[in-house]
Amino acid sequence: MNNNKDNTEIILLSDPSECLMHPFYNKQIVFTGALSNMTRSEAAKRVRACGGIMQGTVTQDTDFVILGDKRRGVSTKQLKAEKLITLGQDIQIIIEDDFIWLISMQKEGLPPI
Repeated sequence: MNNNKDNTEIILLSDPSECLMHPFYNKQIVFTGALSNMTRSEAAKRVRACGGIMQGTVTQDTDFVILGDKRRGVSTKQLKAEKLITLGQDIQIIIEDDFIWLISMQKEGLPPI
């Protein structure tokens, strides 16, 4: 914020395109349970197209755990994520439908999903 000689506030905005990043951009993503809408390979491609990083296991660096619709009960990945959350880690556990909605969001200039 700058002031000009008339004491009027001048607000300088950054390039708005820099602020529009996908929620998965530069985030560590883990899947648990089978997905009902696509293969795990296709889901991984879509995550990478959004700028996300795939992980095989839940760690302190994990940002999102995606629960597939075809899971049977609570997986060890989900249990580990829940334990890390109770220890203060910022991990989001989301269901497959929410994952599908998130990957449908596109930043201008990204390849079609």
